[in-house]
Amino acid sequence: MNLTHARLLMWPGRLLTCLAGVAIALLLAGPALAQGSAGPREWRTPPPGDVLRGQALYESRCTACHAVDSNRVGPAHRGVMGRRVGSLPGYKYSEELARSRLRWTPQTLNTWLQDPEDLVAGQRMGFQVDDAQERADLIAYLATLR
Repeated sequence: MNLTHARLLMWPGRLLTCLAGVAIALLLAGPALAQGSAGPREWRTPPPGDVLRGQALYESRCTACHAVDSNRVGPAHRGVMGRRVGSLPGYKYSEELARSRLRWTPQTLNTWLQDPEDLVAGQRMGFQVDDAQERADLIAYLATLR
């Protein structure tokens, strides 16, 4: 028997040892993998916002896609606070947003404006507001649209 033949005979044993190591690692990591890396969502209440600043931000950043009283590229915003996410009659939402069981609150709007995809994966809004105070100002303005 030559050296190459001897190595080939040892290969199944090494493979089993390697697979056993992977299996043990997966068993130990299983609970962490099952929970996901993010853990439970932390809902954050935005700081108090300035309604007038929020209105100015809305007019400069949001009106390209939204209007207060009519659907455009995005849905109308009047009455958004407290409304079920993805439920405004007459607007065609993404399936993901329409299936959502969330309601628009200061906390959900804060998360949405920070990163819409993080709140509802598969949604279609490609805009976010990075600044926490600007989000708070927009939310304060949206809350006035009853």
